[in-house]
Amino acid sequence: MNWASFGDRASGQVFDLPDRAFLAAAARRLPRTGWERFFVSPKKLLRWHRELVGFKWARYGKRRPGRPPLQAEVQELILRLARENPRWGYKRIQGELLKLGINVSATAIRKLLSRRGLGPAPRRGGTTWRQFLAQQASSMVACDFFTIETVWLKRIYVLVFIELATRRVHLAGCTTNPDGTWVTQQARNFTFDLDERAQQLRFLIHDRDAKFCGPFDEVFASEGLQVIRTPVRAPRANAICERWIRTVRTECLDWLLIFSRRHLERVLKIYVRHYNRQRPHRALQLRAPEQQEFASTPLSVDATVRRRDRLGGLLHEYYEAAA
Repeated sequence: MNWASFGDRASGQVFDLPDRAFLAAAARRLPRTGWERFFVSPKKLLRWHRELVGFKWARYGKRRPGRPPLQAEVQELILRLARENPRWGYKRIQGELLKLGINVSATAIRKLLSRRGLGPAPRRGGTTWRQFLAQQASSMVACDFFTIETVWLKRIYVLVFIELATRRVHLAGCTTNPDGTWVTQQARNFTFDLDERAQQLRFLIHDRDAKFCGPFDEVFASEGLQVIRTPVRAPRANAICERWIRTVRTECLDWLLIFSRRHLERVLKIYVRHYNRQRPHRALQLRAPEQQEFASTPLSVDATVRRRDRLGGLLHEYYEAAA
């Protein structure tokens, strides 16, 4: 409705919006015998009043029925609480919001979660691999094989273990024939060090490679570890170990020619020692896996920083020279 179009175009009289509203309202207050005192005809007054009423209801019709929608920030907070706490029901989420000073009904929370595809708490979704690994990382270790081709095109298999919480790597061994006897012996060698840990391991993750035979799993079961086999064709289920294999390739093995199994073992022992003691890790706030904390005092201005070369200069380690 455009009130600017109101007016008597035929008579040349044009009234502003406040004037038209006042005349239309006044016409309803005065008897019809007094309408002849107005500057416009009674017909025009009635038409203005009808248009005024229509304008009122046109504006009212633009309002959505029901309760006003929740603010976008509140909706995002509700969805965040539901995703981060899949066992929380509507009432629990409502209570957490009240603690933050936000009053939202349980019905509004239920409707919002339903629109976004999040059902009730028991059916909101099970634990994902990422959540499982994060919750159990302190008691989990993963293992995997990878292969290296020597300059004579001879394939060597390498077995490694990695602790998920500390990212500490254990080199089990290298062989050209990873049969059940060899793999089982490497499992025994690794379990010898488990008693020295402050916190005992509970889970072992490995893929469904046939080299991980039954006796291999039985060694860890006898130590109280539960063996978890990753799903078929799901390398992300053992992502931390797979990522380390990529790291050792890109930082070390891809830049060297390997001549024999002994040569490969010597190279990997040096790299694993460098990785555990010197290499910063993003998941550990840029600490090395075996580094407890950063230096308590900053490096002085006149201090001398020395470099230690490993693997013929392929790896560099920096330290402060003694005064």
